[in-house]
Amino acid sequence: MARHEFQPGRLIAGLFLTLAGVVYAGDAGEAWDTPWFVVIPLVTVGLCLAAAAGTLAHGIRRRRRRALPTREAQEEARPHGGAGL
Repeated sequence: MARHEFQPGRLIAGLFLTLAGVVYAGDAGEAWDTPWFVVIPLVTVGLCLAAAAGTLAHGIRRRRRRALPTREAQEEARPHGGAGL
């Protein structure tokens, strides 16, 4: 059993922010030359994709919870007033 729910929005945000950090570190370490305007769109696109993935995942989770019957409904549906067999 997992310790927490998988959150794809946070994963995507983390990947894009890590990528922006690597681009910035490579430019600072003079491994390559990055134009000044590259990091801002990279972070913006990453955050937009993370928001879309998070919203989609939240909708899926909410729909699954709504589809699962509650424990009380399961007990009422059992024969003999909810007593085990």
